[in-house]
Amino acid sequence: MPNVCVIGSANVDYAVALPRLPSPGETVSGGTLLVNLGGKGANQAMAARRLGGEVRMIGCVGADTDGRRIRAALSEAGIGIEGLVETALAATGTALIFVDAEGQNQIAVAPGANHQLTVEMAAPFAESIAWADVVVCQLETPVPVVRWALEQARRHDAVSVLNPAPIQPIDDALLGLVDYLTPNEREAARLSGLSVDSLESARAAAAALLERGAGAVLVTLGGQGVLTCDAASAAHYPAFPITAVDTTAAGDAFNGALAVGLAAGGTLEQAIPLASAAAALCCTKRGAQDALPSRAEVEAFLKSLGGR
Repeated sequence: MPNVCVIGSANVDYAVALPRLPSPGETVSGGTLLVNLGGKGANQAMAARRLGGEVRMIGCVGADTDGRRIRAALSEAGIGIEGLVETALAATGTALIFVDAEGQNQIAVAPGANHQLTVEMAAPFAESIAWADVVVCQLETPVPVVRWALEQARRHDAVSVLNPAPIQPIDDALLGLVDYLTPNEREAARLSGLSVDSLESARAAAAALLERGAGAVLVTLGGQGVLTCDAASAAHYPAFPITAVDTTAAGDAFNGALAVGLAAGGTLEQAIPLASAAAALCCTKRGAQDALPSRAEVEAFLKSLGGR
C-alpha cells in the first residue's frame, strides 16, 4: 500500500447551509446546521485513507471531548494516530463555515490546539516520516513544525507536498524543500505577488514560485481545473463536470488523493485525474470528512467519463 504521513490540523466544523452568504453586518436566516470533523490535516489524511493509502498523522488536539472524538474517528478509519498528541493548553480547533446555494463558502477558524504543536512534540514521531513515501503538510500548524517535517522528508527521500493554506508568507528556504506546491489561485497570487485571473497569469505565478525554489507547482483553479508547472513543462487539466453542493474540503480531497497517487509510484499525469475526481465528488456532498469519496466511488466516476 502507498504510505502517506500527514502533518497538520484537526478541527470540529460547524457548517451552516444558507440561501446566500451574509454581507458584513448582515444576518441571513433559514440555514441548516451540520456538525462534522474537519481541519486540513485530518481531511487530507482521511481522503488519502479512503483512496487506499496507509496513513499516519502528526498533529495536536485538545484534551477534551472534541479531541477524543477526532482521535477515535481517525483511528476507526485505520489512520495511525500515535502522533496526534493532546494538550491541555488549548481546546481542539474549531471552524465556523457558511455555505451558499451554489456551494461557495466562507470559513473562520479558531485554531486552538493546532497552534500548540511544536517541533519538540512532533519529533518523537519522526519515524512516521521516515516510513512514508509521501509527506503532506499545510499551514494550519506552526511554520517551524512544517519546516521540520519538510526537512525530515528530504532527509529520508520522501516526496513532499505542501498545501499553502491558510496563506501566509513562506521564505525561499522553505519553498526549496517542497517537491509539489499546491496553491489555489488566491494563494498563488499572494505567494508570487502577481495577479492570478487566467491560465496565463496562473502560469506566470507558478513560474515565479518555481524560481523561488519549489520543485513543481500545481495551481488549483476550481471550475477551470488544475495547472501543473515544473522546470521542464506546463500542462492544464480541465475540471470534471459536476453540480457543486458544497466546496468545503475539495482542496483537501485533491491533496490527499494526489499524495496517494504519487505514493503508489504514479507519475503526476497519472495522479492528477485521481486527485481531480476526488475533489469533484467531494463538492457533490455537504460537509468535510463526510463528503470525502472512497476509491470505489472515484473509480466509478472516472469510468463513467470514459476513463478520463
